[in-house]
Amino acid sequence: MLYLYRLIINFIILLLPLILIFRLFKKKENITRFKEKIGFFSKIKKKKGKLIWFHGASVGEIQSIIPLIEKYKNSKKISHILVTSNTVSSSKILENLNEKKVIHQFFPIDNNQIVNRFIDHWKPSVALFIDSEIWPNMLVSLEKKNIPIISLNSRITKKSFKKWLRFKKFSKFIFGKFNLCLSSNKESVHYLKKLGAKNIKYYGNLKYAQSENERVFIESHIKKFFSKKKVWCASSTHNSEEVFAGKVHNLLKGKYKNILSVIIPRHIDRTNQIITQMSELNLKVHLHEPRTIIKKNTDIYLVNSFGKTKSFYSIINNIFLGGSLIEHGGQNPLEAVRYNCNILHGSNITNFKEIYEFLNKKRVSKKIKNINQTVKILEKSFSSKKNKINIKDKIKKIGEKILKNSKRDIDYILDNV
Repeated sequence: MLYLYRLIINFIILLLPLILIFRLFKKKENITRFKEKIGFFSKIKKKKGKLIWFHGASVGEIQSIIPLIEKYKNSKKISHILVTSNTVSSSKILENLNEKKVIHQFFPIDNNQIVNRFIDHWKPSVALFIDSEIWPNMLVSLEKKNIPIISLNSRITKKSFKKWLRFKKFSKFIFGKFNLCLSSNKESVHYLKKLGAKNIKYYGNLKYAQSENERVFIESHIKKFFSKKKVWCASSTHNSEEVFAGKVHNLLKGKYKNILSVIIPRHIDRTNQIITQMSELNLKVHLHEPRTIIKKNTDIYLVNSFGKTKSFYSIINNIFLGGSLIEHGGQNPLEAVRYNCNILHGSNITNFKEIYEFLNKKRVSKKIKNINQTVKILEKSFSSKKNKINIKDKIKKIGEKILKNSKRDIDYILDNV
């Protein structure tokens, strides 16, 4: 099976020039850094000490390890923290972090020669793969070089579990490479065992943990404009969910003259598409350009820049979390909960099932089924004089415990290499 996988990867490499041109055209690659994916890595002056390597697919995975990075950046034993990811948007998170000890690279294509070149270049002391990131060639090469491998915040969905089961021997071969699996939920513990993983531990989802240096800033004139409006936000939205938000806005507009809907799309490269969709609903859009005056008749405030969600959560009470009205599995609601926001979500939340169960019990989140129901929930919230349920301190304590336990197990492996 590994041989077949390698044949497929090699075939993809033959098509790579066309794939890269297409992705550059779609602005899904960094024009100056895409070469990192094919084995041309940054040259740095390495210091004495250990290099700890984290890999996560995109924004959510990288955000989840910021609290761990903050812990390790102060460790004298760690000389460098290497973080790899697959997307341009995730690379910007590390840019904003602005830590000298932290190096970001794009994850190399899982070709046997390229991954070996990557490992020989960086020489990691330990490799941590976040969430559901599994790359056979990389895992095989790391094991051959006696580099410990950790699956961090492991998540195996029912769908991916069934796919792996089709190749039972291969799955045991691959999942057996992990020295430690820190599972994000109880369901994944069961699936990991069935797939051949060993040394599985469950402390909870690392996404409960939060940064010690979290700061939010929003311009005073934006804050002032919002304070005069009935505001709600559709965040981390995917295609079709912005149209849903626009239709909700139009119904609310019939009752509230001062209604304002904020949309924060998951992928800001869809900005022009969203503007067109809102125009078709006769809605006036204002792009998040802090120096631009916001017109009074603005319907939709469209956030078309990275890293602004927390700032808007700090001034908005009601948040709809996207990726939940479509077959995506939802987005992480904990970031919004930390600002005591009320959470609305669709029925497709398999990625964060246990977290949403916890929030539903605390009456912080509500499942929505259609536009009319959403409008009624928002109307009720706008007219309510009750204080928001404050669970941010409880979330913080849960996160601190998960972070402490996870770091202890990682440290044990680090201390023994």
